[in-house]
Formats: sequence, C-alpha cells, structure tokens
Amino acid sequence: MFDFITIGGTTRDVSFFTDQGVLVSNSSDILRQNLLGFESGSKIKVDKFYYSYGGGAANAAACLANFGWKIACLAPVGDDRNGELIIANLASHNIDNILIQVIKHEESGSSFILIAPSGERIIFAQRGANSGLAISERDIEYLKRTKNIYIASLAGDWLGNLRKIFSVVKDGNINIFWNPGMTQLLGGADMIKKYLQKTTVLSCNKDEAIALVLNSKCCSHIDHDTLNNTESLIRIIHSFGPKIVVITLGSEGVYVFDGHRVIQHDIIKEEKRVDTTGVGDIFNSSFAAGWVLFKGDIDKALHLSLQNAAAKVGHIGAQASLIKIR
Repeated sequence: MFDFITIGGTTRDVSFFTDQGVLVSNSSDILRQNLLGFESGSKIKVDKFYYSYGGGAANAAACLANFGWKIACLAPVGDDRNGELIIANLASHNIDNILIQVIKHEESGSSFILIAPSGERIIFAQRGANSGLAISERDIEYLKRTKNIYIASLAGDWLGNLRKIFSVVKDGNINIFWNPGMTQLLGGADMIKKYLQKTTVLSCNKDEAIALVLNSKCCSHIDHDTLNNTESLIRIIHSFGPKIVVITLGSEGVYVFDGHRVIQHDIIKEEKRVDTTGVGDIFNSSFAAGWVLFKGDIDKALHLSLQNAAAKVGHIGAQASLIKIR
C-alpha cells in the first residue's frame, strides 16, 4: 500500500532565461491581467539552456517522497528516450514506477520554459503522451488501497479519469488533494461539483479560481470586483463542496479557507529568486504533506508549504533543493 499516489502528467523540460521581455498590464482582461511581450520579428538572445524534469504528478511525487513516505506516480510517458529519462528520474527520487504508463508510438510530454529576470516564467507545453492517461481497473485497485491521492492537471479523457479516481472515495476513507488544471476548471462547478464535494483540499492559483467561478452557471451574476476579491472568491469556491480551499497569489501570498476562518499569509522571502517553475506543484503537495504530517493543522501545513516554496524558487527546475524530512 502506498502513502500517496500522485496522478497527472510528466515532462522533460528545457528552461532558458532572457531579459528582453517587457511586462504589459492587461487589467481589462480578468483572465490575462499581466502579459510578457517581445518585439515582433526580433531575435532573442539566450545564454544557456537548462534541462530538468516536470509535470504536476512528477513534481508532487518528488516533493512527497522527501518526507519518507512510500510514493507512486500514476502518469504516462512516451516510448522514447525522454520517457526513459523521466522514469529514471522518478526512480532517483525513490518513487515507485509500477503505475507509470508507457504509451506506444507517442512522444513524452515536454515543455519549453522562458524565465524572466524576476524568476517568473511562461511555459510552452506539449502534452504528448500525457493526453493518453487512462485509469485501468488495476490502477483502481491500487487507488483503493492508498491513504492519500494527489491529483494534478489532467489531459485527454480527464472527465472519464476523474470519474474512476473518485469512485474509490467513500465516506472520507481517502484524502483527496486536488490541484486541477485550467481544462478542468473551464467547465465550471456544474461539470465537477460532485467531485469537489469529495475533495479534502482544493488548490489553485487566483487566475484558475476566477476561471472556475466565471464559468459556473450559478455565478453568472457575479461582478468583476467580486471576482477579483480573493476572500470573496475563496468563499464562493468553498460553497461548491471542498473541505478546504487554497488560493495562491504568487509573490502576493496565499489564502486558505476551511469554512470557518480565512487565513491570509505572505510568502516567505527567499534568499534568491531564480525560477518559479513548478512552485505551485511544490506548494500544493507540501500543503498535502503538512496536512497529513500535522493531522489537519492548517497553520502548520501552510508554514511547511511556504518554506518549501521559498526553497524551490532559488533553483532551476521544480524538483531540486526541497525540504527533506525522513
């Protein structure tokens, strides 16, 4: 039996830095309020490429494995060299690969990550084999026997896979930590509410939270100012059913709501800010770790997740230099 099974995607990543982008305010578009622009037709100088590993399920698994638990990653790779490297990388983090799916005649998922001097990034993602994730009856048997499930962004037949994952959850027998991707949120609460009602902790960033509410029929009357107010936003999402809702705001901190109190916390200031790639995965999976380690103590879980996020942004890639408790 595994302590955690993480479900979602894996990638082989290439990161590069540039200082030639210009930040552009776009506040009139609530889903794209900040843009990064480059001169049309220009050639952008890149000093060096960095190779690393990512994907929501893989990042969460690498983070959770640092706490001494038995971890499995349920995710696809292609039958290519990158797939072999992804599997080897998971093994190097002491993650069990028994649930990894090798998709024939497909390339593994990959990302090109543009990083600004501030450490903020834009990701150009190719889903590749990640779109082929298919939860089997064998996978369901493993899910039934785990203590905790962490669900990252899902591609392909995500609704069918969600139905199978949540079929194992009965009367709170398994903790579900869910960090949905934008694809899952654009259908609004109407499409995923029955799963939200079985979720222990729902985590998303503010743009994702706005997309979820904006696309929910019950919230069509809500105005721009309410959507942009994080405390109002988190209360609305909590009404959809999750036990706890977490909304991250990047450098502006985080909000958590358990139905009784709204907790707002600033980030922990890192010594250096190099790369924010994967920081959401690390923050959210660290919160899941803290929730289990500290038996539902939100304040302690939040402190652990903020510490680990601060450790991550000082390094390139999502899986390096994280906190270890064994």
